[in-house]
Amino acid sequence: MAKQFTAIYKKSGKWYLGWVEEIPGVNTQGKTLQEVKENLKEALLLILGRS
Repeated sequence: MAKQFTAIYKKSGKWYLGWVEEIPGVNTQGKTLQEVKENLKEALLLILGRS
C-alpha cells in the first residue's frame, strides 16, 4: 500500500520552498515551483531509501 505525504510549498522572494509535513528534514528550494516539486520528490525517496 502506498503511503501518502503532505507537501507544503511557499514562495519566499525569488525562491520557492518545499517540505514534507510528516518527515522533518525533507525540504528543498528552487527557482521554480516545478523544480521544487522534483527536488522534494527526490529528497523524500532518498530519506525513504528508495531510488
